[in-house]
Amino acid sequence: MITPEQERARIAGVYSAMSDEELEQIAQSADELSDAAREALQAETVRRGLAPAAPPPPGVDVVELGDLVTLRQFRDLPEALLAKGSLESAGIESQLVDDNMIRMDWFISNLLGGIKLKVHAEDVETANEILNQPIPETIEIEGVGSYAQPKCPRCQSLDVSFRELDKFFSYGSAYVGVPIPVYHKAWTCRACGNEWEDRGAAPSELDGGTF
Repeated sequence: MITPEQERARIAGVYSAMSDEELEQIAQSADELSDAAREALQAETVRRGLAPAAPPPPGVDVVELGDLVTLRQFRDLPEALLAKGSLESAGIESQLVDDNMIRMDWFISNLLGGIKLKVHAEDVETANEILNQPIPETIEIEGVGSYAQPKCPRCQSLDVSFRELDKFFSYGSAYVGVPIPVYHKAWTCRACGNEWEDRGAAPSELDGGTF
């Protein structure tokens, strides 16, 4: 099991490899980071002599991450956003942690332990019940609108995920020290294992980027 010190060291290594522009972009949403990531970010920005992140404007209600508990962890951003949208549709307040870093660079997802979905402790039981329900065909996502979940053409299951990065090749190349991402648009069905090529819009509209 990884210790807090090891986690901070890993995150510090990720930050040290980033450009000043990337760090400044992450710093704009520092309140969304985990405590360890925020501490490492502050240390790296001070080391480089960069301006600290601006505090939120007066009157803005910022959720304190210390008051929240981790409900789920996701490797991919679209799945995390869908889960968050499901909870928000039911009136449950939630927060994503480390999503901005993974939004910028998918390859560090496992390094950071994935995207964390956090809720208030008193909402854990209800939130779990919601996320354990069958996947809805459409869902309302804050700031995006209605999102239609694609179906597997073989078994019609809604339990599908979008993959654009050939992860096997990327992890293999990273193992020898040269991460070379090879991109490949495809959907994967978790129910039957079917995989098919993307023929239309990918779920990139969820965050304005491509995965």
